[in-house]
Amino acid sequence: MSEFGSRLRELRHAAGLTMEQLAEASGVSARAISDMERGHSRAPQTRTLAALARGLGLEPEQLGELEGEARQQRSQAGGRPRLCELPRAISDFVGRADELDRMRRHALAGLGPAPVAVVHGQPGLGKTALAVRLADQLRDRYPGGLLYLDLRGTDAEPVATGDALLRLLRALEVGSRRIAETDDERSSQLRAVLRDRRCLLVLDNAGSEAQVRPLLPSEGESLAVVTSRRVLGGLEGVERIALTPLAPHESAALLRAIAVQAADPRAAAEVEAVARYCGHLPLALRIAGTRLATRPAWTVEHLVTRLADADRRLANLSTGDIGVATAFALSHAQLGKPARELFRRLAHVPGVDFAATLASVLTGAHLDDAADGLDELVDLGLLQPSGPDRYRFHDLIRLFAGERLRNEEPPGTRAATAKRMSDWLLTTAIVAGRWFEPGYGSLPDGWTGLVAPAGEEEADAWLQAERTNWLGALRSASRGGQYQLVVDVAEAMHWYSDKYVRSGYWYEVYGLSRAAAAQLPDRRQEVTHVNYFSWAATHCRGRPDEGAEIALDAHRVAVELGDVKEQAWALRYAGDAWRHAGDDERGLAACREALRLFDVAGDHDGYVQAQLGVARGISNLGRYHEAITECFAVLEQIELRPVAARPALSARVCAHTIATEALAESGRWAEALVEAELALPFAAEYGYAGYLGELHLTIGRARMALGRRDEARPSLRMAVELLIEKRYRGRSELAQRSLAELG
Repeated sequence: MSEFGSRLRELRHAAGLTMEQLAEASGVSARAISDMERGHSRAPQTRTLAALARGLGLEPEQLGELEGEARQQRSQAGGRPRLCELPRAISDFVGRADELDRMRRHALAGLGPAPVAVVHGQPGLGKTALAVRLADQLRDRYPGGLLYLDLRGTDAEPVATGDALLRLLRALEVGSRRIAETDDERSSQLRAVLRDRRCLLVLDNAGSEAQVRPLLPSEGESLAVVTSRRVLGGLEGVERIALTPLAPHESAALLRAIAVQAADPRAAAEVEAVARYCGHLPLALRIAGTRLATRPAWTVEHLVTRLADADRRLANLSTGDIGVATAFALSHAQLGKPARELFRRLAHVPGVDFAATLASVLTGAHLDDAADGLDELVDLGLLQPSGPDRYRFHDLIRLFAGERLRNEEPPGTRAATAKRMSDWLLTTAIVAGRWFEPGYGSLPDGWTGLVAPAGEEEADAWLQAERTNWLGALRSASRGGQYQLVVDVAEAMHWYSDKYVRSGYWYEVYGLSRAAAAQLPDRRQEVTHVNYFSWAATHCRGRPDEGAEIALDAHRVAVELGDVKEQAWALRYAGDAWRHAGDDERGLAACREALRLFDVAGDHDGYVQAQLGVARGISNLGRYHEAITECFAVLEQIELRPVAARPALSARVCAHTIATEALAESGRWAEALVEAELALPFAAEYGYAGYLGELHLTIGRARMALGRRDEARPSLRMAVELLIEKRYRGRSELAQRSLAELG
């Protein structure tokens, strides 16, 4: 028995209290009091001593004597090694305020079993630093001790559960002779100790639920914080904290805290670039900042230059005995052979995210097996979920996967895999795009692809979800000389592209298809894609002068070929370009000539499109009555001519929209409202936000003019929401002014 323990027992006896009565009076458990009196635990800290003094009713002098005994016992124990001590805290810790607050609130909730928090996420996110930070902040709340144990869950041989229990029990000063023999008994013993003592356990780098479950407290006020690269979804009743990379401003703050060069306000842009190259990953940021801090001659710009080289970025994010690639490799080593193959082959994916279908194409595995493999990568923090059934790499992990691919597969295999993926993406894109094309609108006979869209909605969903991937595949096919495939993809997108007419990527698609068509012998095909490129320059990139020039070049070639249909389309696109450039008279004349040529060529789809160009030109010239008449003529022609479904829907929406605007400009508000409400279902079916925004704007203004002010607000708000692109600024400002008038 220690002198402190003897003195505590004397004071308890003098007060006439049993251990249980002192426990009730002080709030310190009877088990803890017993351990202190018998010398089986360290002398308590100040808060615990104060609680005991209150329970014993000690005078200040007596408390002072007891504190002296406690200090002496602690000093005598100072030379002995202390087990499970917390690692050194990080003085320049940045961010994670929300996560720390969530864990503090969880620790203080005081309901149900002992609180457990699981901090999980990919390598390098600072999970350990966060847990240690929390322990340091809550130090005074846990007088029973702060214990840290690295479970080495990413090692080939993680810490055995029995060994972990032994270390924790010894750290809690349970005598060696009292420690039970079996794991189950030790787990029960640990729970009993933690129930009676208020401790905080940091169980770092857990490898599995089975490893960590026996180490958790069951009752009482102890807190366990578990960190893991895995989600540990089998643990029930825990608070899960999913870490993500730091916010950009936090990344910059961390770099400035580590390196004096980064603190220079003049280097703000370069600091942001370093943070981006580090993917806002705390480990990478800390390494980058340390390299900068230990090289006084370096500037932040010098570091940016080094990190800009993607092939050397991981090598540059290494210092001393730590490195980003090393951290990733620990998780990679735990993968089975199929998951390793999947991981490295996902480096072929050109876009930002992907689905299990693409993983299946890359490996040749069954779709269900590919999905299981993706889940394994997510569980180890090597992939991130990116929405329902979609996944993405962190930028640095993508580079690591690329290194593994180059090191583990020969060039021929890599090339064959990349081409298989590219061909699948482009073939599927053609099938999806043709749902919107005249003469198609269904799956090819006998189609057995992994993706089988059952209609326009599913086709659109796939094309949008995989846009960055099929675009990347299109670039690859262009570089590889697959010219006809490039042209076929662009052709399949012709009418679909109208649905997203303001999207700039169509300029690249039709730029690639024009260049590819120029390499093929069919000049009629080439002029078609020159025309498409003119449309993209005018409508998608907002370059009407370039669009007109391209269209005139297409017209010249079409005349040489005697292709009346493409002459008409060239004039139609030139008319659009001139109108967008502000030359309405010239645009109108071109559309009238295109209308004549479409009629000669028997191109009914083109005819109604040119007639719409005429209506738009007349309206822009302020001849609203003529424009309205022309729009109704378009609607009549749609019924009279065999216009294909998608072009007919496009023409119907556009005709109604032009008519509503002309009616509104004429002050015919009641008619404008009827026309706009009639057009809304067609515009919703077509799916182009610009038409919907224009119609809601007209509806709102018409209701205002007709005195239906309360009904006007929702439509005007919808117009503001839909007309958000820069090119709609005038119409958006009109909607905002109208809302302001409503108060």
